[in-house]
Amino acid sequence: MPEGNITNVKNFVILGFPGLPPNYYGLVSVVMFFVYVCTLIGNCTFFTLFLREKSLQKPMYYIMLNLAASDVLFSTTTLPKIIARYWFGDGSISFVGCFIQMQFVHYFATVNALVLAVMAFDRYVAVCNPLRYVNIVKESTILGLCVVSWLLAEPTVLTTVIRATSLPYCASNTVIQCYCDHVSVTKLACIDRTPYAFPALVSALVMLLTPLAFILFSYGSIIVTVFRTSSTRGRLKTLSTCSSQLIIITLFFLPRCLNYLSSSLGIHINADIQILVIMLYSLLPPMINPVIYCLRTKEAKECLKRSLNRSSFVQFLKINVQVSTLSN
Repeated sequence: MPEGNITNVKNFVILGFPGLPPNYYGLVSVVMFFVYVCTLIGNCTFFTLFLREKSLQKPMYYIMLNLAASDVLFSTTTLPKIIARYWFGDGSISFVGCFIQMQFVHYFATVNALVLAVMAFDRYVAVCNPLRYVNIVKESTILGLCVVSWLLAEPTVLTTVIRATSLPYCASNTVIQCYCDHVSVTKLACIDRTPYAFPALVSALVMLLTPLAFILFSYGSIIVTVFRTSSTRGRLKTLSTCSSQLIIITLFFLPRCLNYLSSSLGIHINADIQILVIMLYSLLPPMINPVIYCLRTKEAKECLKRSLNRSSFVQFLKINVQVSTLSN
């Protein structure tokens, strides 16, 4: 810590949207609560199907399981606090709690990026080398890649958070963001943050751009292969699947890169607009991913139908319908 600077901030205050009128607080909290509930329902539905259905316990769905886990953990790290801020007026978070949240925010986002790269690898082999798919994409291989993703994300993020923690915070404690992230919190430091911000920017971009480059290569190769070998119907089906996945990937990666670059270059963007963009790319993918990657597949849809048909509530409804029909 620089000489003459001490940290006397005991807690931070999550502000959220600085320009949001108080009469909209209830609406914003309800929307965020709805997003959180949908995220939990969608991903937990896939968890349940995966555990109950043996047909889903294969490499592709192991990847989806890891993606769902990182999505749920990311949303649980970020949303409850900002919901409490707008619902109950409780935006306070302890000094240590803020940096713990920062750690998890960047960690789960990095895990998500790496798992998406593993998923792109799976799709690349399935389309471009289908005859070798069984030999290359084994259960042990996918589990190993997923474990590496969870382990690889930690060192860089932890180093960045430790460096941010060591900065002196002695003035403002208001975080102009919906959660504690590196950029928003280190802006509150009492010294020039440039020597700390640049290494953090470089490491963040490396962890984002490396999997993104592999993902773009994989999907580019898939599209080229499909146009060379498939019929028109096959091309349309593959492009439909790839386009929906690429939209989610673009929503996840592009705004993050632009946000890091604009902050590092000192480009001024309206705070409310910037936070809105950050919340969209942070919260929409975890809510949509179960539908895009998991529940749209034929196997998952069939398993979901079987599970619903076996559920006690559906059986109860069927019995009541039958009794009503007989009585009439």
